[in-house]
Amino acid sequence: MTTTDGTVLCPDGLRRPPWATGSDLLRDYYDTEWGMPVRDDQGMYERLTLESFQSGLSWATILVKRPAFRRAFDHFDPEAVARYGSSEITRLLNDASIVRNCRKIEAAINNAQATLNLRPVGGLAELVWSFQPTTTPAPRTMAEVPTRSPESEALAAALKKAGFRFVGPTTMYALMEAVGVVDTHLVGSWRRGSSGVWG
Repeated sequence: MTTTDGTVLCPDGLRRPPWATGSDLLRDYYDTEWGMPVRDDQGMYERLTLESFQSGLSWATILVKRPAFRRAFDHFDPEAVARYGSSEITRLLNDASIVRNCRKIEAAINNAQATLNLRPVGGLAELVWSFQPTTTPAPRTMAEVPTRSPESEALAAALKKAGFRFVGPTTMYALMEAVGVVDTHLVGSWRRGSSGVWG
């Protein structure tokens, strides 16, 4: 049952946003991973790639396919993916267990190369975290959760300048939420403030 603060009171007595109650997989992802800090380049590259593939699709679709994505993309090792050529693209386009979108696959390879190019100046994770705002939203309902911000717009611009693709402001805001740069857990959720980044 949805409460007046926008959360859903779940059978285990914990309150979560409606999107985290659609399946056991979504609930577990919300409870254990979403919004927790990611500060390594491989982890950040994985999240960025998955958010890029999610564009136009539901996150539930991507989450179900995540193990297959990890197998298909060498566990998102940017050094491995950066070496992909035409044979790997063909392999990925024939892999029904992932999202077979040529432009997104090519962007993932391009973005792996761009990730490596950032290493001399601190790396991908450091760049993403450099756009952490001074305050974070405090949404009480899903309608109050932003979908972009000045920081996500600036991050998107910086990534595009660094050669990344499929990194628009809305996609980058979703990334910032997923990796803890902002905390958009609903105020009434049991996970609010759990990242340790925001009080």
